[in-house]
Amino acid sequence: MGIRTIWALLMMMMIIEVESSLHRVGGGKYNWKPDVNFSDWANHQRFYSGDWLYFGFDRTRHNILQVNKSSYEQCIDNDFIFNVTRGGRDVFQLLQPKPYYFICGRGYCLKGMKLSVNVLPQPPPSTTTVPIIPASTANTLIIDSNAFTIATTILTVFIYKALYFD
Repeated sequence: MGIRTIWALLMMMMIIEVESSLHRVGGGKYNWKPDVNFSDWANHQRFYSGDWLYFGFDRTRHNILQVNKSSYEQCIDNDFIFNVTRGGRDVFQLLQPKPYYFICGRGYCLKGMKLSVNVLPQPPPSTTTVPIIPASTANTLIIDSNAFTIATTILTVFIYKALYFD
């Protein structure tokens, strides 16, 4: 294993990545349509800030409007917050932890084409468990991901100095 490979592996260990998911609204490729229970679908999902909603639909018949709670409940399609509609295979990123409301205008909201999602904050990074087995007893050490990042950084500096300055 070369020096550059070791360096690259150590650098990758320090990267903390926030994951996001793509949720296909209604559960399929083209499910933004009447007669789909979007409430039931949303209740079986977990949405986090940074996640994406994918809407697949016939753009000649349907649209996607982000609205407030009152407009969602009453199916009011004027004074919307944002028109998500672009081409029939559209995405919307859920940036903040809060409730989001979407409806289809053109009368289809009254036929059930509406979606409410409650977005949660990103969960904290998981901790890393490293087993340590001393000669006398066996213990498990829990290392916080920040401590792991700091330890990896220090180790990287020592390896770098040993390889290039000794």
